Amino acid sequence: MKRSGWCWLVTSSVVVTVLASAETRPQYGSTLRMATRITLQSLDPADKSQPESSARRNLTGLMFETLVTVDDRGRLEPALATSWQAGPGNQRWQFWVRRGVKFHDGSPLTPEAVAAALRTADPDWSVSAAGDSIVVERDISDPDLPARLAMPRNSITKRSDGGTLLGTGPFHITNWQPGKKLSLAADEGYWGGRAFVDAIEVDLGRATRDQLIALDLGKADIAEVAVDQSRHAAAEGRRVVSSAPVELMALVFGRDKTSAEEGKLREVLALSIDRKSIRDVVLQGGGEASGGILPSWLSGYGFVFPAEQNLTRAQQLRGEVKYAPTWTLGYDADDPVAHVMAERIELNARDAGIRMQVTTNTTADVRLARLALASVNGRIALTAAASAVGAQLPKISGSSADDLYQAENSILQTQRVIPLFQLPTSFALSIAVKDWDESRDGTLHLDNIWLGGKP
Repeated sequence: MKRSGWCWLVTSSVVVTVLASAETRPQYGSTLRMATRITLQSLDPADKSQPESSARRNLTGLMFETLVTVDDRGRLEPALATSWQAGPGNQRWQFWVRRGVKFHDGSPLTPEAVAAALRTADPDWSVSAAGDSIVVERDISDPDLPARLAMPRNSITKRSDGGTLLGTGPFHITNWQPGKKLSLAADEGYWGGRAFVDAIEVDLGRATRDQLIALDLGKADIAEVAVDQSRHAAAEGRRVVSSAPVELMALVFGRDKTSAEEGKLREVLALSIDRKSIRDVVLQGGGEASGGILPSWLSGYGFVFPAEQNLTRAQQLRGEVKYAPTWTLGYDADDPVAHVMAERIELNARDAGIRMQVTTNTTADVRLARLALASVNGRIALTAAASAVGAQLPKISGSSADDLYQAENSILQTQRVIPLFQLPTSFALSIAVKDWDESRDGTLHLDNIWLGGKP
């Protein structure tokens, strides 16, 4: 009896060990279910009519790829291009196209197809095929061109004979209902290796509250979490993951200042805002108060730009201006956090003698906007930010922290933008999601995760 019991115990232990090992080993199969608040109307990564956001980039990145990628430290890595080199002066660049890659319809990725895609995305570039490579020529020196090619808008796409947009990514489209639903399937012949999950189902235009309900009911695997709800969601026992701050929330003026007095009024507004109170109350401790455009983890000097309220100085400057018009303050009607924040800013401004009227009108004098971090390359990120707020593009002579600081400061001196907060992206995950893979800039690598304990 004792010997029999001992054998049973050994056998049971082996079975448990095998099962535990199987559970921790990546498994193929299952459908990943997720949702997003954004309502994409186009999947084309080069479509400038679609607002930039981390969510949009993460979705298009499942289907479309770039020649080059950039890691968390800003280092270039090969993707659809295996290598590259610059000519004298950094005006002419040559990229060698990876062999054996196919579009989702089975047609080969050729230098001609790559050149055509880049000419569409960047019509001011001269792009041509040259043997097994492409050549990009510019009329200015552009040492950051490889990093620009890592931006989602420079993804390599082509149209099928029927007009369908095709890519080379780990997933291909099986169902697309603009603004409502996106269904993807793992591409069996993907050059980088098949994704673990068989398919991804994405519901578009879903409020974050509804996403969390679906997660709790077992109807979703990944749900977006609003910045003001991330701590609460974690406190309720949900599995919450967050990126580094990758989205700037800022006030953006619709035009340049036209007088010194107007410049003073914009400074009054900047000094009046109580970021600490807004972060504690509106954002529930989420994000970081910021007086700069780039997040501190990227620039290293974010602390240099003041972000503290100085109501005394604001009131003093306001007293130096005889007349101050009432400004309209616009916000996204679909963003509940922006609505409450805009009302708090209006109250802060009133205390300093600035009258503001909160509105959802898109033509407001100043709008509360979210600006996604365009790149972990500081020069590209600043250039993109300047373009987004309508400021003059800075000339950045080098890549040192001082060069970036001077360029960022020049944008802030235009007074087109008042930075407020650097916000992370957050998600709540079901227990089935294994090996979550997210870059520091908020890029999700859904082809690397797998689902355990699901049929």
